Amino acid sequence: MAWISYHSRRCASERGRTLFNYADDLAVQVPTSCGRNGICHECIVEIKRGAEALVPRTEPESFLRDNYRLACQAVIDNPEIDVEFALLQRKPKILTTSVASPCEVDPYVVRAGDKVLYDGAVIDEYRGHLYGAAMDVGTTTIVVELVDLETGVTVCRASLENPQRFGGSDVMNRISYDAGRSHGELHKSVINALNRELKEMYKKLGIVRQEIYEVVVVGNATMRDLFFGLDIQTIGQRPYKSVIEHEYRDGKREATSLTELAHRLGILTHPQARIYGAPLIASHVGADTAADLLAIDVESLRDVVMLVDVGTNTEVVVGHAGRLVAASCPAGPAFEGGLIKYGMTAGDGAIEALRWTGSGWEFRTIGDVPPIGICGSGLIDLLAELRRHGLMTPKGVFANKARELAIVPEAGITFSLEDMSNLAQAKAANYCGQLITLRSFGVSPDQLSRVYLAGAFANYVNVANAIEIGFLAPIAQDRVIKVGNASVAGAKQMLVSRRKRQSIEALVKRIEHVELETTPDFFEIFVEGCQFKPMAATPGLKV
Repeated sequence: MAWISYHSRRCASERGRTLFNYADDLAVQVPTSCGRNGICHECIVEIKRGAEALVPRTEPESFLRDNYRLACQAVIDNPEIDVEFALLQRKPKILTTSVASPCEVDPYVVRAGDKVLYDGAVIDEYRGHLYGAAMDVGTTTIVVELVDLETGVTVCRASLENPQRFGGSDVMNRISYDAGRSHGELHKSVINALNRELKEMYKKLGIVRQEIYEVVVVGNATMRDLFFGLDIQTIGQRPYKSVIEHEYRDGKREATSLTELAHRLGILTHPQARIYGAPLIASHVGADTAADLLAIDVESLRDVVMLVDVGTNTEVVVGHAGRLVAASCPAGPAFEGGLIKYGMTAGDGAIEALRWTGSGWEFRTIGDVPPIGICGSGLIDLLAELRRHGLMTPKGVFANKARELAIVPEAGITFSLEDMSNLAQAKAANYCGQLITLRSFGVSPDQLSRVYLAGAFANYVNVANAIEIGFLAPIAQDRVIKVGNASVAGAKQMLVSRRKRQSIEALVKRIEHVELETTPDFFEIFVEGCQFKPMAATPGLKV
């Protein structure tokens, strides 16, 4: 007998049934809005094993690649083969903390008696509430906060994996995907995901969608422009700038921000709600980084600081209120679960901390449940412990020339040379971004007064271990400040404060951008960064 399984749940396989049928049997909630007819393209699942047991892809699935299927179209054809599937959209560990400074509540949406005004113009009759949403569209995860615009208080939060993963795990793959015959699918998927989360919030709060009057969206250039349904092909071609940035630099626009009406994007808010895309900085350094800078109140800083927003695309900013230098590092998805055999995003069952005991591995999982993989913070610990105990050389060679190490034998979780190589390259991108940006500004790590670590991954990482393997520049740990989900915090500030929004619009125009790959010694720095050892405390300052 063969089985259909989802994590630890399973049931017997039968010919002619869809994976959606089995999801029902296994009490797995698969998103859909079309009645399982293959129209909405929301019920995407990842086939972990047993793809050969399914019928070939149908026409509604033609937009999918690799091991992705629509649950409503994936029918069992050979019930003698085990099939394991996973949801594309899972609920990751939600990061809700932030050290963002409070700001005044002075939104563009206000109430005057029984009228609702946007920037002084009447758009509705007062219905009982004024709400807005702040949204961070990351390459890997999406976070949404629903905010009371009269008080500035967040009333509801949601977090999910970015459903665009079927188009590739990084921005360059998604740019390539969107150029093909399935153009528009990535835009459609993220709008559907937002609408689904909004509907859940409305139901939970007992409100109607017409009470939401503005949405602020942040993300890197690719993610933000995909959200607005724009052509993203120029972002993947030198000089790697969006059509919006090209228009701005050609004098055709006053800013790199965007504003659109909700009904034109099909977003389930008030039809006249404004959807505001926060300004981009340059190239791949996008609106999420601008939001980070707002959240840490960079304009008030006089000492030199460094911001590192770690992700599939890591952004680095060095400077203070008088001068800021920024760069983007194409780190890839390795530290967010991609390209690593047992890698995963931070969710239940992910190993988030590891320690070598001398005879085996002690670990802690998110949710205190049996392990099913290792997330980014756990991978940082793993690499540091391997180096600390002589189980791996700086160049990533395992002791005794092994090709694979058993991490949790009882769960089958291993770590291979291929995994290590992918992490080395991702780590090197972060290394290059920090070192070259520091040099461009003219300071060394020991001259930084503070390092701000932004993002979910950075929030949980062991700083000492990250420094030990060269993932972070060497700096005293008491100078490292984890600012949590700074991007969504900055988006919220733009939502509730007219002054904050205007200030970030002005600030991004004077940030200097460094193109890492044009640095003369970039290749040498990258090769050095592939080694698992600390960055020099005082790297050469020659650019």
